[in-house]
Amino acid sequence: MLKLPKNEGLNIVPFIDIMLVLLAIVLSISTFIAHGQIKINLPISENSLSVDENKEKLSILIDEQNAFYINDKISDIEQLKQAINALNSKTLVELSSDKNAKFESFVQVIDLLKAKKHENFQIITKKNP
Repeated sequence: MLKLPKNEGLNIVPFIDIMLVLLAIVLSISTFIAHGQIKINLPISENSLSVDENKEKLSILIDEQNAFYINDKISDIEQLKQAINALNSKTLVELSSDKNAKFESFVQVIDLLKAKKHENFQIITKKNP
């Protein structure tokens, strides 16, 4: 058994250094996860316009697995129908769809907008470089 001399204590400075490094790693990973965004690959368009950020809007997103998102929160078709029925006629609807998503999902959203007679919407695309 190893005996420490009475006048020397245990050096915990290296332990504190390791704990601070681990804390920094955990904090950097947790902020990345908290600010994660839904990844979609938008279709490319020659005539893509910039989005007006100042207007009242509802953002509808369809990802590659054909899941619907309303303002970055996952939802199903019934929640989407309720959100569209609650819309004001002046509210802008931004429709973003992954280029690999089924066209049927896109048509479902357009059909819900037509049923409400809501014509104030724009389709978000990526500008061709």
